[in-house]
Formats: sequence, structure tokens, C-alpha cells
Amino acid sequence: MSVVVVAGSSGLVGTALVEALRQRGDTVRVLVRRQVASPGEYRWDPDSGQIPSEAVSGADAAIDLCGAGIGDARWTRERRRLIRSSRVGAARTLSESCARHGVPTFVSASATGFYGDRHDEPLDESSPSGGGFLADTCVAWEQAGRPAENALVRVVHVRLGVVLDRHGGALAKMLPAFRWGMGAVLGSGRQWFPWIALDDAVGAFLWALTHSDLHGPVLAVSPEPVRQAEFSRVLARSLRRPLFLRVPAWVLGFLLGGMGRELLLQSQRCRPKVLQGQGFQWRHPVLGDALKEILLQRPLR
Repeated sequence: MSVVVVAGSSGLVGTALVEALRQRGDTVRVLVRRQVASPGEYRWDPDSGQIPSEAVSGADAAIDLCGAGIGDARWTRERRRLIRSSRVGAARTLSESCARHGVPTFVSASATGFYGDRHDEPLDESSPSGGGFLADTCVAWEQAGRPAENALVRVVHVRLGVVLDRHGGALAKMLPAFRWGMGAVLGSGRQWFPWIALDDAVGAFLWALTHSDLHGPVLAVSPEPVRQAEFSRVLARSLRRPLFLRVPAWVLGFLLGGMGRELLLQSQRCRPKVLQGQGFQWRHPVLGDALKEILLQRPLR
């Protein structure tokens, strides 16, 4: 049984991860920005670097999942600033606190956006960063863990692909259109789509916590990558709906600007080399099987 500090517990991955930690018997200290509402919560202000000592002192690990949604609003200048600062500021504050209080392990979320648009190039944890707003943000996000690294804290950066769950995230946004038979191939459809089922994303964080020899970047994606057109075909087939629409790249760029180009058209052919090498077992490695189980989930009340 461990004491684990979690920041960003209200998001899709955070909610599921906190539940999984508690189910295995861990004590979870949740960092919140709002007023404390229940035992085990601690109010912090990552923007100003304020975090209660009692939230972190004596903890076995800290997990950072903070970050404003990258697909929730058009990328205005202010939205870009928020996307970046909400990740970098929180990671730096928690990293510095881990260093100050001697927390042995710091696990921070990152994303496959680190690689930028890489077409058909095979990518793994050793591949260099790419260009663009998301890549630059991910680089700064991971660098925010340096204070902990410098204090000899074990630091792991979990580079998440698109996390699939019917109750939130990208899939929840796609489902209404696909259910109405209005799903589409985006651009050429040849761009690689790095994905992971929510169960496996949670499993990757738990793996990072419990494997003391693991450090640095870890790709949390399915070992069976697909192109975007294939993803759309499998999703439509899983819902027993047709797929006949295609949205040209120029339309996405015109309607959504940089958000459309980077979120929907970039290609990242990622291989989870580290997790595979350590023997991690995916519950849902194949897209069709993953979507079948995800779509059978009971609706949230």
C-alpha cells in the first residue's frame, strides 16, 4: 500500500486512475484548485507554485495529469497560452515539491504530440521531438520535471496517445456524428492515429508507479497502430453505420486553423517500445476489439 499524490484527478484518465489506486488499497491525496470538499483533498495553486507541505510530505509517489483540453476550444492566442501554462506550471510546481520533500517517484503525463507531424516514420521513446505548437508544449511539459530529476527523484513521462472511452475525450466527441452515419475520413486518412483504451492508459500509469527501473519517456499507445481512415472505418462498422464522407484537409484548416491541422491531420506512427520490452500486457491491443468493449460500457449516471 502506497501514498500517492494525484493532480488532475477530475479528467478522463485522472478519474479512472484514482479509482484504480484506491481499489488496490493505496491512499490517494488529491490536489484541487477549488475549495476542499472531502477528506483526502488538498487545495493548491500551481500557477503561483503554492502547494501544502502536508499534501506531499511522506508520499511514495506523485502523478501529474493536469492540462486544459486541447480539443475543447479553437486555438486562439489565449487558448494556446492556457493549454501550455496549465501543463507546464502544474508539472513544475509538483516536480519542485517532490524534490523538496524527497518523494521517490514523479510520474507526469505527456503526449504523442511531442513528435509533431512525422508521416510514416516509425517512432519510439528514443525519437527526437518534432515541430509545432503541440510538440513545443510537450517538450516544455517534460522539461518541467527537471527539478525532480536534479534531486534524483525517479521521473517518468507517460506520452499518451488518443485515449478512447465512450464517456469522455475524443471518442465521446466523435460518437454522435458516427451514430448518425455522418462519420468521416479526415484529410487523406493516411495519417497514423496513435490510440489507447482508457483501461490500458490507466494500466500504463500503474506500471510506471510500480516498476522502479522505469524512468524517462514511456509511450502509452496500442501496439497495433492504425491510420485515421482505418480508425473511422472500424468505428463506423462497430456502430453498424456507413462511412462515405471525407473532409478535405483544407476544410479542416479553414474551419479549425492550427487546431485542425495539428490535432486531426498530423501523423505519428508510434511504437510503445519500452512497455513492450518490459512485458506490459494490453487488455485491448486491437482496435476493433477495444471499440466493441468500449461501446458496450454502461452509460454513466
